[in-house]
Amino acid sequence: MIRQTTIALVATVCSLSLTVASANDDPIATRKAMMKNVGASIGVMGKMAKGEMAFDAIQANLAMRAINNAAIGFVHLFPEGSESGGETEAAPKIWEDMAGFIAKSRDMEEVTAEAIAFPAGSLDEMREQLGKLGATCKACHEGYRIKKS
Repeated sequence: MIRQTTIALVATVCSLSLTVASANDDPIATRKAMMKNVGASIGVMGKMAKGEMAFDAIQANLAMRAINNAAIGFVHLFPEGSESGGETEAAPKIWEDMAGFIAKSRDMEEVTAEAIAFPAGSLDEMREQLGKLGATCKACHEGYRIKKS
């Protein structure tokens, strides 16, 4: 089980590189795929935090690295002209307040970079990191995302 999850996380990281390569072709599809990968990584840590999955420091840190990879340059997936189409959840506020959006993206980069620099060695440490990460996600989603039902 641990090996399968580790392989899945490594595959996620690899797919992020391929996804970014296609960003110029379809930034909406690219950012949606990237956020799905982020969600999968958060899901692994969330299962550990809830006790639905045994804590594994390697898996938790790989998940955080995948999220950090997504955070780096994420704002470049929101060029002018990609405000609509592709069932995007990106709120118009992104383009109205790009500086604020960039700041929120940098917060995610910083939180994940700190977690990578000081990897979680225990469940409690991972929960603390996940809490910080969740706060950055929430802060961005509240203002810059349209929740689709």
